[in-house]
Amino acid sequence: MAVGRMTKRSDYLAANAGRRAPMPGFVLLVKARHDGDTSMRLGITVTKKVGNAVVRNRIKRRFRALAREVLPQHGTVGADHVLIGRLAAKDRDWAQLGADLTRALAKTRK
Repeated sequence: MAVGRMTKRSDYLAANAGRRAPMPGFVLLVKARHDGDTSMRLGITVTKKVGNAVVRNRIKRRFRALAREVLPQHGTVGADHVLIGRLAAKDRDWAQLGADLTRALAKTRK
């Protein structure tokens, strides 16, 4: 299943009211939309506290690639997924990030 993008600020604010799964490299927010649409959407945010533009963009690139691998199999259908980057995401091992995201998605389904 393809993963769409979240573009509106209001969607990010609505996702903040959903389920939350903190991990060492990120915080995952998942909020079901209940609008009849079965597509999954992804939003990524990394604040300036994490680092300069180069660091933030690198983390976002890693998250996009990670989401392409993990979300189609483990994501919640008809929900918005928001990844909030933490500084640890920059140097965290790729396999560990993938395991963290899979675990976080399982947590949000309970």
